[in-house]
Amino acid sequence: MLKTIEATADYISKIIGDQPEIGIILGSGLGGLAKEIEIEKEIPYGQIPNFPVSTVDGHNGHLISGKLGGKKVLAMQGRFHFYEGYNMKEVTFPVRVMKKLGIEYLFVSNATGGLNPDFKIGDLMIINDHINMFPEHPLRGPNIDELGPRFPDMSQAYCKELRQKAKFIALKNKIEIKEGVYVGVQGPTFETPHEYKMFRILGGDVVGMSTVPEVIVARQMNMKVFGISIVTDSGVPGEIVEISHEEVQEVAMKSEPYMTQILKQLIEEL
Repeated sequence: MLKTIEATADYISKIIGDQPEIGIILGSGLGGLAKEIEIEKEIPYGQIPNFPVSTVDGHNGHLISGKLGGKKVLAMQGRFHFYEGYNMKEVTFPVRVMKKLGIEYLFVSNATGGLNPDFKIGDLMIINDHINMFPEHPLRGPNIDELGPRFPDMSQAYCKELRQKAKFIALKNKIEIKEGVYVGVQGPTFETPHEYKMFRILGGDVVGMSTVPEVIVARQMNMKVFGISIVTDSGVPGEIVEISHEEVQEVAMKSEPYMTQILKQLIEEL
């Protein structure tokens, strides 16, 4: 695995040149942040050795290198999911490659179902913790010591300093923002009413089908993580309606400019 990571990182490094400082993973309907990047290089996933390929609408499948907020960034315009048939090593492979390229900060975004009755559709939520409900763990199997410890600490999975800065940026820009716990599930079905209820009882504020595996791997490698969610549908009793992936993307795109503003300014301040 280590040689595969190194080979992919070497390939990308030869194309993008200067070492990126920040890695960004954009979720469903959230690829628009790429428009704010001063793009220097754009690589389709299919051209990158050992890289998976996005199979979900709303995930364009390009690795973008350029400048955002005055910093060199490497952005994934589309991520990989366990429900697509990839195993957890494949889902998290790009995060391993980012670390090998020298990236120390990982910014992740996603579209989610709301569990907290105080949240409404279109809200932004800073992730302060997560609950892992995936049936496979990304660190399962023999540990590679060069990549990180066998038993990584997860008491600060999402960087407190970055969260505080993001809240201040939102306040300055009069952007309403929430903070809470993300529940990561396998998918690809949206939740039943009683599943929503269960996840809320467990302490979740939103639920989604990504992010948790990537964050676990990033923290094993001591990367600092900032996560942000857009609430695209409601799982609150009395508010649950039939939802489609297309509707999720539509809501995400409407709230994306506010998310982009926060991320851009947060990156500027690093």
